[in-house]
Amino acid sequence: MPKLPKSNQTTLSFSITEVDPVAIFGTEDSLLRSVEASHPEVSVLVRGNEVTLSGAESEVFAAKKLIDEAIGLSLKGVALVPADIARSAKVIEQSLSPAQMLSQSILSSKGKSIRPKTINQKNYVDAIDENTIVFGIGPAGTGKTYLAMAKAVQALQRKEVSRIILTRPAVEAGERLGFLPGTLTDKIDPYLRPLFDALHEMMDPELVPKLMATGTIEVAPLAFMRGRTLNDSFIILDEAQNTTPEQMKMFLTRLGFNSKMVVTGDVTQIDLPTGNSGLKVATSILTNVDDMKFCQLDSSDVVRHSLVGRIVDAYAKFEAKANQKINKGSSR
Repeated sequence: MPKLPKSNQTTLSFSITEVDPVAIFGTEDSLLRSVEASHPEVSVLVRGNEVTLSGAESEVFAAKKLIDEAIGLSLKGVALVPADIARSAKVIEQSLSPAQMLSQSILSSKGKSIRPKTINQKNYVDAIDENTIVFGIGPAGTGKTYLAMAKAVQALQRKEVSRIILTRPAVEAGERLGFLPGTLTDKIDPYLRPLFDALHEMMDPELVPKLMATGTIEVAPLAFMRGRTLNDSFIILDEAQNTTPEQMKMFLTRLGFNSKMVVTGDVTQIDLPTGNSGLKVATSILTNVDDMKFCQLDSSDVVRHSLVGRIVDAYAKFEAKANQKINKGSSR
């Protein structure tokens, strides 16, 4: 077979004058290494504010666009980290602008901005704005609960709702409630602690107890929702994969006037003894219902340590192989 011709080689030099180059390439060139990792066929040389890119023409211009978008993010006040460069490269691949998409701030808390960092997260946040009920489904670390919590706090601060209600099913994952020490509140607290932690990150920790005392913020097990109508509220159901179909129906029908619901869960981490998850059932029944949106997030949306995304992928591959063996065995 004849060898395919290589892409035209080119060299592109330019100056960064809009921002401090350190903001773009990082201290000790940590961000520069992310640019090089995103475009391994491009040689990147930085001297002061002068940058020279060399390599295949298409790759050079793609790397230049990535640097331009990083400059745009920096000008909008985003303190860049290496993961932002990698995410921006993925956004650019889909012909979108990271500077426009990833700079959308939901809240500013303790000197940092809470914002979507991937395309799926952006779609998830937009869905919450545009729909009454939104399901955020995906693995650990994809920001499902954190972004929903940020939108809830934003809605409360804007007086779009008068209270926030956070709930989880108290399903036992390897531990028995009866054997945990303390009162019922003490037993339930470990299930609700992640919601408290997120709240304290987004609001003044001294304000949270006061808002809870007045009922402006309520954190309670799912069982406490039965028989209620939740008006003028932003309601988040977390760990929804551990609801039964009956509990999910009960929860969704609590919806009152001027309220929003966000349901989050990971269908690969079901702790129910029967495995019959209300989240799975809802996904198959409610997909085409108006004013409801199902948002899928995956390992590419993991915003914890990059290793978490690789762990999620490894488990997914292992489970897929296990399911194939089960299916082959049952078909014999």
